[in-house]
Amino acid sequence: MSVHPSLKSMPEWERLVEMVRELAFLDGGSDDAFTLASGRNSRWFFDMKPVMMHTESANLLSTLFNHRLDDLDPVFVGGLELGAVPLTAIVITGAESEKRKGFMVRKSPKGRGGRKTNNPPGIEGASIAEGGNVVILEDVTTTGGSSIKAVERIHENTSCKVIAVISILDREEGGVEAFAAAGIPFESILSRSDITN
Repeated sequence: MSVHPSLKSMPEWERLVEMVRELAFLDGGSDDAFTLASGRNSRWFFDMKPVMMHTESANLLSTLFNHRLDDLDPVFVGGLELGAVPLTAIVITGAESEKRKGFMVRKSPKGRGGRKTNNPPGIEGASIAEGGNVVILEDVTTTGGSSIKAVERIHENTSCKVIAVISILDREEGGVEAFAAAGIPFESILSRSDITN
């Protein structure tokens, strides 16, 4: 189970379940109804952009993510474009700690963006050049491949240490196992079964 037990007792969690069902979830009725970004076919489709772009659900995400981040205490949060970009903004805007800063990892470095921050090419936002603990954020986790790439880029190009990956939704299709095999702590705010049951 990827959802931290402390989240399920929060009223914000119950409301987020309702809003994800309303704004982000489609049930195609058969196992091959949708082709996912991972290339897999699935009965279920989740588009978290409407959830991240809605005032109420964005506030719920901020509360729930920061509840977990307060325990983990990272200096930086961020992840791979595109899904992690709005999520990072939501999270840092709602953080009580001013020391929590956000960044993004481009899928393909553009060779700029680090002039002021001294970040390596393709890592933009707050300066992570001096290191610190990082939590990678993700909107939807299927196999974990995208976030594992982001973790590798952070470890290869900076002195930062990734202490966890947190996703809005774990599709329960191998992500937990992939992160465990890579030695990366993983959790999510919701799991597919929270929405489909």
